[in-house]
Amino acid sequence: MNGSELPEPPLERLLAIMARLRDPERGCEWDQAQTFATIAPYTVEEAYEVADAIAREDLAGLRDELGDLLLQVVFHARIAEEAGHFAFPDVATAIADKLVARHPHVFGAVSDERPREQRWEALKQAERAAAGATGVLDGVALALPALLRAEKLQKRAARVGFDWPDVTGPEAKVREELVELAQAGDEAEKLDEAGDLLFAAVNLVRAHGIAPEEALRAANAKFERRFRAMEALAAARGEEFATLDLAAQEALWQAVKRSQAGETA
Repeated sequence: MNGSELPEPPLERLLAIMARLRDPERGCEWDQAQTFATIAPYTVEEAYEVADAIAREDLAGLRDELGDLLLQVVFHARIAEEAGHFAFPDVATAIADKLVARHPHVFGAVSDERPREQRWEALKQAERAAAGATGVLDGVALALPALLRAEKLQKRAARVGFDWPDVTGPEAKVREELVELAQAGDEAEKLDEAGDLLFAAVNLVRAHGIAPEEALRAANAKFERRFRAMEALAAARGEEFATLDLAAQEALWQAVKRSQAGETA
């Protein structure tokens, strides 16, 4: 680039880099070998890393992780373009059109006075119908984490009235599934009943107005924080946590809980 040339716009530069990486003659062997299926796990991983940076309030990390996620979109679009299906501009156009269609109260010529939830559900139903959906549960992605997908399936069913009227139903169902898991015979039956128990637990948490994924994420963080504190406490006493018996480990757990008295059990 000489002094009279303008710098290449960042997005165009990224698209050009990906095209070069995928070039059959001058590209990178690894990038050339990838398919939609082989990079899909990386796409999911990068989305989680974006969420992790947000949770840690790491804005510099968020910038980098958003770039990694954008790369996944560019990668998929390049593979599709090479196969003659669509290209990156088609991806951008599709989401732009969808945003305009989903916000008629902003972009429409006529204002929509319906409540937001009612308006949103009507738009989503129209989109699902246009995509060929024939049932209420159509379109709930199989690749979603199981906990999140269970919640989405239950919410879809609830939209057509298939839901408990209050928390007593889900509470009873959890107790029922606990018994059935305890009485399960072979491994296949145990697996089936364990799934039923987890699905019922999601329903119960949802009945309390709590997002199951958010609740479990918080529980994971709390467990990790307390476990690390137990290891540190053991080390401060000159002990190796892994060599302690269960009673000694439980004593450390209770000590950590008392030190973090502001938290729930």
